[in-house]
Amino acid sequence: MSSGPATTPDLPIEAVLPALAERLAERSACVLVAPPGAGKTTRVPLALLDAPWLAGRRIILLEPRRLAARGAAERMAQTLGERVGDTVGLRVRLGSKISARTRIEVVTEGVFTRMILDDPELVGIGAVVFDEFHERSLDADLGLALALDAQGALREDLRILVMSATLDGARVATLLGDAPVIESEGRAYPVETRHSARDPDQRIEQAMTDAILRALRADPGSVLAFLPGQGEIRRVATLLADRIDAVTHVAPLYGALTPAEQDRAIAPAPPGRRKVVLATSIAETSLTIQGVRIVVDSGLSRVPVYEPGLGLTRLVTARASRASVDQRRGRAGRTEPGVCHRLWAEAATNALEPFGRPEILAADLSGLLLDCAAWGVADPTTLAFLDSPPAPALTEARAMLRALDALDADGRLTPMGVALRALPLPPRLARMVVQAAAHGRAREAANLAAVLVERGLGGDAVDLGDRVERYARDRGPRAQDMRRLADGWAKQAQTFARAQRDAGADFSEAGPLLALAYPDRVARARGRDGEFVMANGRAGRLDPALPLAREAFLVVADLVGTAANARILAAAPIALETIEALFPERIASVTQVAFDKGARALRARAQRRLGALTLGERILPVPPDADSAVILANGIAELGLSVLPWTPALSQWLARLRFLRAADSTWPDLSDAALGATVTDWLAPEIVGRASLDAITADDLGCALQALLPWDLRARLEIEAPTHFEVPTGSRIALDYESEGGPVLAVRVQELFGLERHPAIAGGRVPLVLHLLSPASRPIQITRDLPGFWRGSWSAVRSEMRGRYPRHPWPEDPVAEPPTRRVKPRGT
Repeated sequence: MSSGPATTPDLPIEAVLPALAERLAERSACVLVAPPGAGKTTRVPLALLDAPWLAGRRIILLEPRRLAARGAAERMAQTLGERVGDTVGLRVRLGSKISARTRIEVVTEGVFTRMILDDPELVGIGAVVFDEFHERSLDADLGLALALDAQGALREDLRILVMSATLDGARVATLLGDAPVIESEGRAYPVETRHSARDPDQRIEQAMTDAILRALRADPGSVLAFLPGQGEIRRVATLLADRIDAVTHVAPLYGALTPAEQDRAIAPAPPGRRKVVLATSIAETSLTIQGVRIVVDSGLSRVPVYEPGLGLTRLVTARASRASVDQRRGRAGRTEPGVCHRLWAEAATNALEPFGRPEILAADLSGLLLDCAAWGVADPTTLAFLDSPPAPALTEARAMLRALDALDADGRLTPMGVALRALPLPPRLARMVVQAAAHGRAREAANLAAVLVERGLGGDAVDLGDRVERYARDRGPRAQDMRRLADGWAKQAQTFARAQRDAGADFSEAGPLLALAYPDRVARARGRDGEFVMANGRAGRLDPALPLAREAFLVVADLVGTAANARILAAAPIALETIEALFPERIASVTQVAFDKGARALRARAQRRLGALTLGERILPVPPDADSAVILANGIAELGLSVLPWTPALSQWLARLRFLRAADSTWPDLSDAALGATVTDWLAPEIVGRASLDAITADDLGCALQALLPWDLRARLEIEAPTHFEVPTGSRIALDYESEGGPVLAVRVQELFGLERHPAIAGGRVPLVLHLLSPASRPIQITRDLPGFWRGSWSAVRSEMRGRYPRHPWPEDPVAEPPTRRVKPRGT
């Protein structure tokens, strides 16, 4: 025990503590808005201890993270001159320090959710204080909803206090039944803000390293640098190692570190030395790092994004909210005037989202739904949430829990649901441990679950088998604590497990165990460059140099990045035989017919599929049915309809229809676009039984095209757009309808002698474009006015042609000359 209470500084929160005590004496709920540094976390619970309405009962203080919970408990105990576990206790996942004398319990938000579910009346508890509520974690939102429900139905005397640094206090007050809002002034020293836009082509690690070095040169004091994740932190630490002086120490700070490592990051630098703390958003609130007067902010955060359609949560790097960057900036002015370096242009700050997105709007809600079912609520939207859970995510969560046999059709807990609720794990991992227990492998599954839920445990290797092995060898206090927890999970699971037949899988390995939790994330290699596709259809990649990249099948536990560029962070190998043994009911046998563009033919395969994965296949004959014909027709459309066996007659028929359509919309639209869009309607019925493009004949194509023309238009077609035109000599000459200028009649000029009127079709409404040819069928003139040609250009053409073709007639008056196909008799 300490020698005596620590000196309590005069904190800004002290000014509002009397008003807060007065409001809580009158009302069952209150909202306290106080900026960082005001002292709310450590002073409010102590100030309420002697309140008459508390009557000797305990206060529960919720913190968003273990680091914050531990820090708050230690600071309050120090203020009282005691140790944690006396008046002030601590309850987190990796252990508790609670005694019979404990009056204030500092707990993490997830721990409180289990506390209230196990004891809805919260016996012996007089107040629940939600600290840093602005972070809007899913556990905090659910905890508050359950506390309000318990208050309304079971505990009218329970006090609920919501505290926050950046929050819409009025909105929360409304949720709490128009609770009073008390605001405290903060105590912050002035902070100079310097903006420096980052080159978008420069990696964030290099940009942050350069900015940190500039900041160290420009100003005295220690540095707190905000980066999106631990990967970036490690890389910046490596880049700084050879570029900083000997009196400057680099200290990482993120959730996966051990408590001792976190303590070293938070502790003040020794006299004469400086510190560079490289932190995630974990350092935004609840912590004061002594000696820090410089903040370097990347402006980025790593946030989870849940995709309900795939049942997958991805970690993505996003721009931090305006509230978040303001919090970060404030860390530079906690103990003295400071400087904040921002890696973006000043004008870009106003474009940031005002607040971070609440986790309930972007999270997997299966755990929330299971907890609500344990509370007796099938529809979570009936509880008092600040933001209602989204319907699509709830629908996906219900489907997943039904698939896990955790909920019945009415949303009530099944015996399996009770078993999953008994384990403080996400539902999928809880089901993995329970199922593994049925095969005598509960401990192996519990150890794997421990590595997955406790970040950094066993290292950060992608291969989860490696992580589990390192965890087993780790003799550190965190690993020892987790092993004790995992042993408890295993024993609990064994009480629910029912022995099952051998599944044909080695559940001592990580891959088969992980597949019990994530059958939808079984993945198959796609090529040899580390690309994998999962059963849910999502792709991910590995560094090709990793041994896992050479595996044929994996089970993926975690990945980061966008859907188009996701990187696998944690996975384990699994054999095809194991997949088939584990999921016989999920594997479907399907016949797939597809068009092979290279061969211009259909290929049929019998496939065994697990979701989007093809586990195996064999070649089959193409079934001669309508479905195959549709696939062939669509494949041909992708290649282009020009690949079909067009004959001159078919090409002309199509051109005639298009010619008529251009003048009259009653004719069908047979443009390339229209034919391509409707290919399955007109071509597929005529090619049933054909398996390749080469098997389609011109007759098939002709029948398909003829079916597009109604009977009443077929006769009109022959009249209005005939295939041939009969010239005065009696010759029937084919017309060309594909010219842009109109139908073309290419004819030797002598066959038009005696013709006074210009040739036309469609009842004389459409004049033909005459391509007048020489006796050798070479063009000599194009005209749309034959009488005008006879009167005008003919004389010049006659003069030229007489010398070139002397044996052919070239009369001065062609209208008076009879048409002919022959040459002049010899001697004439």
